[in-house]
Amino acid sequence: MTQVQVIRQKYWMLKGSLHERTRRLWAVTEAQALGYGGVALVARATGISRSTIVRGIEEVQGGSGLERGRIRRQGGGRKSATAIDPSLSVTLERLVDPVSRGDPESPLRWTCKSTRRLARDVVARGHQGSDWLVRQLLYELGYSLQANRKTKEGTRHPDRDAQCRHINAKAVSRLRLRHPAISVDTKKKDLVGDFKNGGREWRLRGNPQRVRVHDFVDPKQGKAIPYGVYDLAKNRGRVSVGVDHDTASFAVHTIRRWWTAMGVKGYPRATSLLIVADSGGSNGSRVRLWKWELQRLANATGLTIHVCHLPPGTSKWNKIEHRLFSFISQNWRGQPLLTHATIVNLIANTRTSTGLKVRCILDTRRYPKEVHVTDEQMATIGHTPDPFHGDWNYSIRPHGS
Repeated sequence: MTQVQVIRQKYWMLKGSLHERTRRLWAVTEAQALGYGGVALVARATGISRSTIVRGIEEVQGGSGLERGRIRRQGGGRKSATAIDPSLSVTLERLVDPVSRGDPESPLRWTCKSTRRLARDVVARGHQGSDWLVRQLLYELGYSLQANRKTKEGTRHPDRDAQCRHINAKAVSRLRLRHPAISVDTKKKDLVGDFKNGGREWRLRGNPQRVRVHDFVDPKQGKAIPYGVYDLAKNRGRVSVGVDHDTASFAVHTIRRWWTAMGVKGYPRATSLLIVADSGGSNGSRVRLWKWELQRLANATGLTIHVCHLPPGTSKWNKIEHRLFSFISQNWRGQPLLTHATIVNLIANTRTSTGLKVRCILDTRRYPKEVHVTDEQMATIGHTPDPFHGDWNYSIRPHGS
């Protein structure tokens, strides 16, 4: 093995542990150990320039004036891109600044602002740049990759906060008396089959779950419609996974099943039930079939049913959303919902450190859409509006009570 090969091998073994100054000093020691011609030999073996090795010799001999602990002289090293081209940051910010999105001359007005695309546009404007440099400058300018955030709730009803306080006060008073209070809603409908499910799960590296490219409904499998009932006092949930339509009949039948299986055992002396629901969907405040089915439930159970609807635009404030549905989504993240049985098992095995337990069943009954409730039927409902916002808050009493 030649001297050049020996030096090269030693250098590559140490290179990862050396910074700029120690690399320079190591090259000096090797060059001086070789004697005459050592500088040229080390430079050829390592790729370190001869001028760098010469500066190292001056530093060892004490003639460089370099302060102890410094790697290079003050102001030494390659200048930053913005120091060489002060207008580079200004040009880049004009391309990505939200204010300039409406500029008809902006090349990125209707395109994806990737760092590669930005780098090309920066170069087209007479600057030097790369996608790595663009990424670094964006961070220095205070930019970062961000997703959309859901914060706009649309039109705000003037009594929104008052209604929420009303619901809270009513729920708290019932919980103190140990009366049942539940939150109900329909979870997002999901396709059944080998479709992509949001989120990620631990798998062997390079072995992702293979799913379909397109999310078209499988006629044989259909959709899953999870309707949930969450017991505010006991931190228990019950979900019915429907296979037909999300109707008021389906919603109330799920509540009826909860009462029969869990509610009557947990509240044997209850004479009434509080239901907190959204203002729209199958349990909407203006859905006639919802009130008609609640009347049938009241007659069957003997319970006076008190209903409080959340104001429009506040469905995400419903307790069931962040106390039950969010944990179900976490439990099945990244897993294709291959069959209805898969969905039922994943929901039923949802647990939290605070003691949440969930029961889940598959509801294969048919719930036809557009069931018409006549004015005569509505007149028979024992509907009593509350003094405050009777359209959102009302009671339905069983017949004969």
